Amino acid sequence: MAKSRQKSSNQDSSLSPTAARSRESDGPSRWADYLGTDSASPLSSTSSRNFVHDGQSQGTTPSQSHKGLNVQWVVQLTDVADGLMAKMYRLNQLLDYPDPINHVFSDGFWKAGVFPNHPRICVLLSKKFPEHFSKLQLERIDKIAWDSMQDHAELHLQSLEPWVQLLLDLMVFREQALRLILDLSSTVITLLPHQNSLILHAFMDLFCSFVRVNLFSEKMPRKMLLQTYNLLHAMSRNERDCDLYHRLVQFIDSYDPPVKGLQEDLNFVSPRIGEVLEAVGPIIFLSTDTKKLRNEGFLSPYHPRYPDILTNSAHPLRAQDLANVTAYREWVLFGYLVCPDELRRVTSIDIALVVLKENLVLTLFRDEYVLLHEEYQLYVLPRILESKKMAKSGRTKQKEADMEYNVAKQVEKMISEVHEQAILSCDAIHRERRILLKQEIGRMVLFFTDQPSLLAPNIQMVFSALALAQCEVIWYFQHVGVASSKSRTARVVPVDIDPNDPTIGFLLDGMDHLCCLVRKYIAAIRGYSLSYLSSCAGRIRFLLGTPGMVALDIDASLKGLFQQIVHHFENLPKPQSENISAITCDLSDFRKDWLSILLMVTSSRSSINIRHLEKATVSTGKEGLLSEGNAAYNWSRCVDELESLLSKHGSLRKLYFYHQHLTAVFRNTMFGPEGRPQHCCAWLGIASSFPECASPVVPEEVTKFGRDAVLYVESLIESIMGGLEGLINILDSEGGFGALENQLLPEQAASYLNYASRVSIPSYKSPKGTPGFPLPGHESFPENNSSIKMLEAAMQRLTNLCSVLNDMEPICVLNHVFVLREYMRECILGNFRRRLLGVLKTDNDLQRPSVLESLIRRHVSIVHLAEQHISMDITQGIREVLLSEAFSGPVSSLHLFEKPTDQHTGSATESVCNWYIENIIKDVSGAGILFVPIHKCFRSTRPVGGYFAESVTDLSELQAFVRIFGGYGVDRLDRMLKEHTAALLNCIDTSLRSNRDVLEAVATSLHAGDRIEREASMKQIIDLETVIDFCIQAGLALAFDRLLSEASGAILEEGAPLIHSLLTGVVKHLPDGVPEKEEIKRMRTVANTAGVASDHDSIWVRSILEDVGGASDGSWSLLPYLFATFMTSNIWSTTAFNVDTEGFSNNIHCLARCISAVIAGSEFVRLEREHQHRQSLTNGHASNGMDPELSSHMSAEASIKSTLQLFVKLSAEIILESWSETHRSHLVAQLIFLDQLCEISPYLPRSSLETHVPYAILRSVYSQYYADTPSTPLAILNASPRHSPAILLSHASPVVRHPREDSTPPYYGNDSGYFKGSSSHSQEHLYDADISSLRNTRRSGPLDYGASRNKVKSVEGSTSGSTGPSPLPRFAVSRSGPLAYK
Repeated sequence: MAKSRQKSSNQDSSLSPTAARSRESDGPSRWADYLGTDSASPLSSTSSRNFVHDGQSQGTTPSQSHKGLNVQWVVQLTDVADGLMAKMYRLNQLLDYPDPINHVFSDGFWKAGVFPNHPRICVLLSKKFPEHFSKLQLERIDKIAWDSMQDHAELHLQSLEPWVQLLLDLMVFREQALRLILDLSSTVITLLPHQNSLILHAFMDLFCSFVRVNLFSEKMPRKMLLQTYNLLHAMSRNERDCDLYHRLVQFIDSYDPPVKGLQEDLNFVSPRIGEVLEAVGPIIFLSTDTKKLRNEGFLSPYHPRYPDILTNSAHPLRAQDLANVTAYREWVLFGYLVCPDELRRVTSIDIALVVLKENLVLTLFRDEYVLLHEEYQLYVLPRILESKKMAKSGRTKQKEADMEYNVAKQVEKMISEVHEQAILSCDAIHRERRILLKQEIGRMVLFFTDQPSLLAPNIQMVFSALALAQCEVIWYFQHVGVASSKSRTARVVPVDIDPNDPTIGFLLDGMDHLCCLVRKYIAAIRGYSLSYLSSCAGRIRFLLGTPGMVALDIDASLKGLFQQIVHHFENLPKPQSENISAITCDLSDFRKDWLSILLMVTSSRSSINIRHLEKATVSTGKEGLLSEGNAAYNWSRCVDELESLLSKHGSLRKLYFYHQHLTAVFRNTMFGPEGRPQHCCAWLGIASSFPECASPVVPEEVTKFGRDAVLYVESLIESIMGGLEGLINILDSEGGFGALENQLLPEQAASYLNYASRVSIPSYKSPKGTPGFPLPGHESFPENNSSIKMLEAAMQRLTNLCSVLNDMEPICVLNHVFVLREYMRECILGNFRRRLLGVLKTDNDLQRPSVLESLIRRHVSIVHLAEQHISMDITQGIREVLLSEAFSGPVSSLHLFEKPTDQHTGSATESVCNWYIENIIKDVSGAGILFVPIHKCFRSTRPVGGYFAESVTDLSELQAFVRIFGGYGVDRLDRMLKEHTAALLNCIDTSLRSNRDVLEAVATSLHAGDRIEREASMKQIIDLETVIDFCIQAGLALAFDRLLSEASGAILEEGAPLIHSLLTGVVKHLPDGVPEKEEIKRMRTVANTAGVASDHDSIWVRSILEDVGGASDGSWSLLPYLFATFMTSNIWSTTAFNVDTEGFSNNIHCLARCISAVIAGSEFVRLEREHQHRQSLTNGHASNGMDPELSSHMSAEASIKSTLQLFVKLSAEIILESWSETHRSHLVAQLIFLDQLCEISPYLPRSSLETHVPYAILRSVYSQYYADTPSTPLAILNASPRHSPAILLSHASPVVRHPREDSTPPYYGNDSGYFKGSSSHSQEHLYDADISSLRNTRRSGPLDYGASRNKVKSVEGSTSGSTGPSPLPRFAVSRSGPLAYK
């Protein structure tokens, strides 16, 4: 310390922030902030911490043991170096990584709050260093900044103070470290690795840390920091410099650049460094010779040439030394950089060449580095050239000068050429080494898994393999993204590091497996180590009793330490006598005593040194005393410090600083062609050690590193789950399992057969590839073999990945626990949900339910394949996903609870149901939706999205819909249909109300027979055409819901036949009553939904009217009159009957369904309300006669029947009276319409129509449609003739219906046996008969049309209905005039 400076500034020293620390002692208390709470940085090696603890036994005063204090200081200062670099690293982070050499500072530098935001002054101070600020006239440079700095000098001083203190600590560290390095170098007799490895490692660790600290200090703005602080200090302290200013200036100036200062400071230890580097050279050469390592089995647990010999003891010491080869390489790089004169040794050139050729960067701290070859060319090459020049000048003897010149010339050539070699070959060198380690570690894992008893004897070899793999993995990520220039003037070129190298994953996985094996058999390793130490006691006792040792005059203290060593070994617990895992043994006292012995015998001041001991004991032909002790020292650490050794050699926590590259390489290699799913365990396990990188010197690092580790794990898990999804989706694709399920559609099969019939016989025999679609079995052809292999590989990877993730232990990062099984389950279920929602819609529109069902089944089969390797119930999760996507609220007929407002509703169900309502029922796209009763489906004139309506409304498609979405989907679609129908019924109610007076006038005129008044009144009805359109839409909804209930019933019978039969039986015995009890009503609704109710339409409309409170007005009594007025609509002029569909071209047949259901439902609702009204008037007292509910039901049926008969009567009257010679095109359609109404309605017997329209006329109409008359255009579509029955021919009699097998009325169906045509002669005779007589003489049974029906031919390719001339030519030439029916 500059005492004179302190005396001269005694007054100001109390005000200076550096004064207090500068007056502190240079002892351990000064470095408490850099050592952390544990007196050692977590970044320091385990051996270093061990030295710190071992050194405590050496005494605390120099008089007791000066050497002991030195070693303690050595290790402590090594940890201090880590603390200093951690603070410098933090400063660079705050300042946005400035470039003080080129004076480049970003905006973040000035906004960090460390320096005053006045760049012109601060940068000038840095550039003019070491000139004093008083000579720079700074107030002229930037007057405003100068004034601002003066005003806020104290504030700026506070922000700069801790970093100036760091600068001061760097200066003190330099002094103390140099003193220790000089002391050890001058007093320790030997620093060779095979003689004094413990002291050697402590010495070289301090040496490298000293070099690192000073090289790293160049990256912080030291000049600006000191100059700015001194300027601010002078502003606030009467123009006086801060304490130690001139010493700090001298320190910074002497280390500008740091390498030159280091070369000068370390010149005195250069020979010792050269000796050490020459001594470690053979191990470095061995580590680079992959062929020798492989052939001689240095990393093999068994002898490579004699595999039957399970224990390979050929190279135990060399294998142990390989664990330290990473440190040896660093010693070489740093040693020759700061001690360049040692390169002139003959062997040093080869050692330096080997290490320089395989490295491009020189790592300083964490991810901070300097470009290695640039440093050597800038600072080593000039020294070599200088020595070459001196040798040439002949200052030494000629022979020595020539040799020195030649060596310098070789070194010059090596340094000049090695950079180019490194750029070209370093990646190849390390790739070859990674491949070797991948193979050796893989074999090692297999061997020790099979022979775990041999793990303990070879534990040092395991540590060597871990250390080499650790070095290679860290090297790989250190060099990712590195750019290096080939020369000072050449352009910067990036180093080509392959980001897709799969060996990284193999190394990580191998290291993870080795570490797991060591932890698994830790008790066996501890027991073996204890056995070795016990046997070592006898050998050491024997060596102490040899004549050579007796002859040595050993002082009492050293002799006592040797006896203490033997005592430690003899008191070890016996592993055979008790459970090894329960043994607790602390051998730190032994290691302290052995370290004390080493300190004594390696000191040049000791009378008995290491050479004496070796000579006295090695003559026995066995290991020397020090060799035995050093081996025992290493094995003792396998007893109580095995976990720390494993962390030292196998931990990859340094990869935290490259975790972004880590994520990128993982994504590139994990699912690549050589990636393995089991590697993901190792990639994830690295994160557990990331928080250990945090330094206690910077407290905020613990939180930041932990957060980054969590984000890294989450990122990797996201990638793993993305890969899992990708594998599932590859299998669940048309090129995956879809290719194996490929089948020809009927159209494709027909096209293929047509093609095959046209080609020649040879082509016919080998038709593959001729059509434009693949044939079943195409995957078996050799040219398609690759796709099958890809499928097998995807299946293998999927099962392997699931198995690995299932067996993986939870990943713990700080207080976060990641269980991969849970992530995998959520991934599979989330992917299933997305796939489900994704395949709902095709590119054009809704996916066919049957196709959707097959896609779901295919995906579920893949999930089941994966589930076999997962110890979790994924199937239950699939059911939950399907349920959540189908659930749209409680089923109205089954559940009594209300849907919670925050309850998620199934988006899939909503999407599909909305599509059916919009595109089929409402036909918003104008596709011409037509209901086809005979085929129980809907058709369209053009595609609705990607399909025709028939492809998505067929009964089989609706059954697929029910299988996918279950009862919830059916209920949701039913409710949406009810909501739509309720709106349409509301329009009918509105029309009845608005036209009430007109309808009353129509009713009066109809009953009075006043045709003129009736027609005048009918013309006054408002929006008649709109109401008809709404009623047709309601009929479409009724037809669709009936189809849906049939599909639901079929699936219920298939999946739960007992419940279906129960419903079928119960519904027959439900009591009929008006009003119905709530339980009966719910049961009937459930039966109606399942398609087992007797009258679906009326029950459905009745429930709608009850829900919305419809049919509550008296105007509903005029409903048959409103419906009867529909016969005057213009819609009939464009209506044509189609025999193939047994419906009309404009869906008028749906109007019949609507009329029947609405009249029946409204009558039930009206009578129910009347009954409730009577009950309220009589106060609930019933009469003693028949059950009032039953009588009400009977009266309701009678009322429905009479209302429908009234409608038929009025409609027939309007139809027949409006017919004329010039206006007759509507007649046939209207008559068929009334006939279909009688067929649809269970309340309207056939005799009701017979009274008004003779059945002979209808028979004539239908015979005309089905007759084979060329002059009559037949309305036949593409369907087969056998699918075109005549509805009316199913009647046995126009008066009396035959009893049916069940109570369910016939729906869209008929018995084809009734359809038998008559002879052509009888047809002609029929046409000649008088129509009026036919009306009176029709009393026969079923009509026989069998002969005529057999002659009917299908018109192939016809796509239009019967829209031509009227199919009644006989009525056209009739002379009897209009038919009158009274």
